[in-house]
Order: sequence, then structure tokens, then C-alpha cells
Amino acid sequence: MAEEASDNPDGAADAARRRVDVAEAMARLPGAGGERFAEVFKRGSLLVEIYAPRGTDPQRPHTRDEVYIVVAGRGEFVNGDERHPVAPGDFLFVPAGVVHRFENFTEDLTVWVIFYGPEGGERQ
Repeated sequence: MAEEASDNPDGAADAARRRVDVAEAMARLPGAGGERFAEVFKRGSLLVEIYAPRGTDPQRPHTRDEVYIVVAGRGEFVNGDERHPVAPGDFLFVPAGVVHRFENFTEDLTVWVIFYGPEGGERQ
């Protein structure tokens, strides 16, 4: 599983730590407490997780900006006052503090979750 990359000044981190495939990430689910998400990579303010909700999506607003990239499955994504259909390959941005969740999704819904930036989100 990916770990924090080396902080070598020349950026020459171990190449194995620069790639995480979906199967590798999914092998971490569910977590010991039944969690449907797992951290797979972290460097600086960047945090990448795999998320595969089952049944319902209990998310609450987060304190940092985040991006979702749909890997598998279909459904709807509620993002503030908006609702959008989602399918593999879709990119979804959620500003910090915004109510969001997946609804009416298939049992194979799997997404990369990317948190970045400061607490409270970026202001630009």
C-alpha cells in the first residue's frame, strides 16, 4: 500500500510509492471497524482515500476541499443544492463545508477521494 513519499530534495521517491491501483486500495476495505474508506496515500496537504459506500452514504461536510473520481458504479451525487448523475470517470469537486453525499447508487460504487489544501478550504 502507498505510504508517504520520501522528502528527498530531488524528488526521487521510491517509484512504488507513487502508484496505487484500485484492487490494492480495495483490499483495505472494510476497515477493522467496518469503515468503507481507507487512506492510501499522503504527502504534504494531499490525502488520497478509496471510498466504497454500501447501502447509504453517511458523509458529513469535511473541513478541507475535496475531489472525487468515480472508479466504478453509478448513482447520484448531491453537492450542496445540486444533484448530478455519476458514472465511472466522473470528476466531482466539493468545497470545504458543503453538504454532500452519494444517493441511489449501485452496490459497486467505488471512488477515489482526494483531500487537499488548508483547513477551511482554499478561497480562490
